[in-house]
Amino acid sequence: MPIVPTQDIVDRAFEDRYGVAAINVVNDLTMAAVLAAAQELRAPLIVQTSVKTVEAMGVNVLYALWAELAEEVSVPVALHLDHCPDRDLITACLEAGWNSVLFDGSKLSVEENQRQCVEVVEQAREYGALVEGEIEPFARVEDLAGDAPPPELSLETALAFIEATGVDVFAPAIGNAHGMYRAAPTLDNKRVTDIVEATGIPVALHGGTGMSAEQFSDLIARGCAKVNISTALKIRFMAAGYDYMSANPGKYDPPSLFRAQTEAVEEMAAEHIRMFGSAGKAWAVS
Repeated sequence: MPIVPTQDIVDRAFEDRYGVAAINVVNDLTMAAVLAAAQELRAPLIVQTSVKTVEAMGVNVLYALWAELAEEVSVPVALHLDHCPDRDLITACLEAGWNSVLFDGSKLSVEENQRQCVEVVEQAREYGALVEGEIEPFARVEDLAGDAPPPELSLETALAFIEATGVDVFAPAIGNAHGMYRAAPTLDNKRVTDIVEATGIPVALHGGTGMSAEQFSDLIARGCAKVNISTALKIRFMAAGYDYMSANPGKYDPPSLFRAQTEAVEEMAAEHIRMFGSAGKAWAVS
């Protein structure tokens, strides 16, 4: 089975300075599509699940689906729980077999976030799972006032959090946001360099949808080994369904609709895998 520790995937990307696509899926079709793209391009992949998706499908059902679909590919893949503030859900996912989690304590004080993150790291170690941490909440683009992201906390605060918690990957705010940017965002690229040089751990880039190829390349070279994509999948998935129904009025054939959506998502995933430089980076998994 090609399911491997997320740490293995991220560490290789960090060392060789390419980006691993970490794509949020919403159902079985999208999960199969992104895995197919990784298989076709011989690329390692992190499949991400949001709290909403886990709760909608159920922990055991979602993991069973993941295990079955992952069995069909031969490239290194891992399953990640994205932006989860719910400690009970983190426990349930780790027990089920998720390979990594993002404990999202960004709405807590830094001190309380740090205290709980230490506990999550200790817990995850028992399962051989990676922990991603963050201290600043990521706003949605549509909620930003005047397109200005929330202010960053100090570099010293970020470095102290990383050292105290022992997180394996850190997700800093650098002017990024979730959703679709109205224009290419202005990013604090140097903050990535400062964090990587001071800690030696990989950085996760959030809010990737809509960034330019040049921005991705620069940030990956600085140490953004994990690159999150979510909104792009939702847009392609929903748009493909709309386009299919618009082009085929009165044709109520779900398999054809699902095929069109799957193809669109697979194409989207392939575009990002190529852009991040991870195509052809897969290694043999025993």
